[in-house]
Amino acid sequence: MTLNKKQQKQIDAAKNKIQRLRELLKAAKNQPDDPLEIPRLEKQIADLNAEIEKIRNE
Repeated sequence: MTLNKKQQKQIDAAKNKIQRLRELLKAAKNQPDDPLEIPRLEKQIADLNAEIEKIRNE
């Protein structure tokens, strides 16, 4: 399946967000100030991965 430019931009933006969230998650694991931050970041990453899959399957 071929993605159009809009879909590709959405996927690229989501991948960039995932990269930033992974960096935040790494920092949160190294210094766990807020115990709720780690699950929140993991959920956001999972949601973005699901969004990418949804865009690819359209």
